[in-house]
Amino acid sequence: MSQITWDDFVKVEIRAGTITRVEDFPEAKKPAYKLWIDFGKFGIKKSSAQITKLYKKEDLLNKQIIAVTNFPPKQIANFISEVLVLGVVLENNEVVLLQPEREVPDGYRIL
Repeated sequence: MSQITWDDFVKVEIRAGTITRVEDFPEAKKPAYKLWIDFGKFGIKKSSAQITKLYKKEDLLNKQIIAVTNFPPKQIANFISEVLVLGVVLENNEVVLLQPEREVPDGYRIL
């Protein structure tokens, strides 16, 4: 495993946000949802997330998550993904979302 410096790490903006909207994403190559996530003063950002194996749409609404917010936008099929939602990828490609252990203000940075 390669090492990074503290300066490398602090370049990555990792923030807490709350999912406010979820839609199916049938155009994606792999099963995914379209997410709209509130990052407080940073606004609502969109993301495509391959989390359909463990999460139902209704269970994701109002769930706080952790995401990388300073990647350049990426087009996935007909959707622009603006942030990368973080999760633990299990051996069978199921994804367990990372989330704060208690509610925190949206947009706050993770260090």
